[in-house]
Order: sequence, then structure tokens, then C-alpha cells
Amino acid sequence: MKMNEFGKATLWAGAMALGASVAVAQDGPPDEVTEWTFQPAFDQTDAGWDNGLIPWVEAVEEATEGTVKIRVEPAGALVSGSEAFGAAAAGVTDGYAGWGSVYGGDMPEGMLAFGLAMGANSTEEAWEVMWGNPDYRVGDIVQTAANARNLYWGGWTNQGPNAMFTNFRVEKIEDLEGRKMRAGGPQAIFHSTVGGSPVSMNAGEIYTAIKLGTIEGTYWDTGGIDDMSFHEVVDYAIMPGWNPAQHQEIYINLQSWNALTDWQREQINGVFKETYFETSRMHAEGVDEALQILRDAGGEVIEMSDEEVARMRDVAIQQVWPQIADASEGNAKGVEIFKRFLEDKENAQ
Repeated sequence: MKMNEFGKATLWAGAMALGASVAVAQDGPPDEVTEWTFQPAFDQTDAGWDNGLIPWVEAVEEATEGTVKIRVEPAGALVSGSEAFGAAAAGVTDGYAGWGSVYGGDMPEGMLAFGLAMGANSTEEAWEVMWGNPDYRVGDIVQTAANARNLYWGGWTNQGPNAMFTNFRVEKIEDLEGRKMRAGGPQAIFHSTVGGSPVSMNAGEIYTAIKLGTIEGTYWDTGGIDDMSFHEVVDYAIMPGWNPAQHQEIYINLQSWNALTDWQREQINGVFKETYFETSRMHAEGVDEALQILRDAGGEVIEMSDEEVARMRDVAIQQVWPQIADASEGNAKGVEIFKRFLEDKENAQ
């Protein structure tokens, strides 16, 4: 039967109305609740639990109006901490939180998100070079690498300085020569470059190793030293730290991410920046508290001189960064952007 013009118009209007109703239905929370299970590379004793991952989880659940609920299990509950990144990529869990994607071993580009030696000095600088300024956007490199590993980078927090906590004084970089320190990934690269002897060990073994003299100290995020009771076994905190802005990332399994509606993904992306700055503020408060706990225990906080910090930065850029760049093409591109960022900052002063 041949349709007249009125019929065609009516059919077209009906189709448009249906399309509009579908669009409206999608522009808001879905009826179904998605339940995720995350396991980070750490447990509740780490500063990244209460000051990083959990605030992000709460923000996600609120932003999605309860349509995404996340259960967080501590390291070891499902897989070991070192296996947590791979478990999220494989879909064993729906998400992961940790450092530099296990210090860059599983994903070299994670070291860019973790933070380069003597790179960004603050939360604001780190945000500018990674996401905030379209002239840099190193974060896009990390996101591409995560996607290639079946993951989506969904959260980030600055845990403050990653510094040296030792039983010997460090006032210049030569003081680290020959010293046995627990150091992983980019920490180990830095420590070996300045002549130290990096030792790999699980976090739970560090306290006893320092107490027994097996190692002479550790690299750690400053705000977390009291959580690990390091103030009981070390004498010095060396500031401002070899990495003034050490970060922790949150990744979501890509299938789990893609299974969400556009609205849910938009809501989660919408809390990325606000949770970054809020959790970074929380970590900053923990840094001051942790250093005071060390002082109260009889320890000393050594502030390296401006001249020595400048020397350390030169060693980092000239000798450490090239080793990071050699790890992948993405890293090489990211390191060059970081160099340009520092040059632009210096020229602007």
C-alpha cells in the first residue's frame, strides 16, 4: 500500500519521538546496579587506602547515584599485591590501585603517572603536565598504554614526596653511594644511578630488614611512614625527596568500563579531577603529621640545600630520565614533554 504524505510525516514524527524518549532514558542513571570488585596492590594500612582509593570509590558511587557500587578487598584477599594489576587487566577483578603499575614492570608508561625523579614539584604542577594544559597532556600517553592492556585509567592521587628514610645522614647525593636501600622500579633506577645498591623486597619485609640491618633504609611516600611504623627503625627523613610528587593510579578493567552506560562513564570521568585534588590535599596533611611523628620518636628531618636539590635535579634529568625513556616509545615521548614543561616553567620565571 502506498503511503501518502500525511502518513509519512506521522511515521517520521513517531520515530523522532521514540528516539527522543530513548535519549532521555539514557540521559540519567540506569535502572540496573553494576557491582564491581576492586583489589589494590596494598591493604588498609597503606595511606593510599583511606586517603586515595576509598574517597574515589565513595565519589564514584555518589556521582552515579548508586548505580555503580564498588567492593574493595585488601591485597592478598583475591590475589597478591604484585598480581593485582594483572588481575584487573584479565578481568579477575574490575579494578586496581597502585603505583606506576607495579613500578612500571607491567606497564612502563605507569612511571609517567607515578612521577619522574625531580619532575613535578606539586599537585598543581603534576596536574598541569599530565592533564591540565593541552600543550602537554602526558596523561593521554598513559591512558593509551592502559587501554592496550585492557584497562581504563579512572583515578589518580598525589601521595606527596617519595623520600629516603635512612639510618645514615644524607646531605648530598654522594652520601647514598654504596648504601643498601629498599627501592623498586623508578626508585631503584634513581638509587643505582647515584651509586647506591637497591634491594627489592615486599613492603611487609621492610621494617624487619631495617631493624636487622639487612638494609640501611627505604624509599617510601612520606605520609605513609607512620602507617608502616618506619619511625621506629629509621633515624632520618631526607627531604624534599627524590620524587617531590609521587602518585598512585586507579585502573578499571576495560570490559567493565565499556559495559557502563554513557551517562555512568561521564559521571565517573567527572570526579577524576576533583578527587585528585581532594585526595592529594588529604595526603599532604598526612605528610606533615608523619614527619612530626618521626621527630617525636627522636628522628631528624634533613632538608637538603637548594644547591644540592639543583644538583639532584640535573642528575635526574641527564641520567635517570633517559633510562625511563628507554623503557617504551610512550615513555620517550612523555619524558620529552616533561623536559619541555620544565623548560617552559623556567623561562616563565
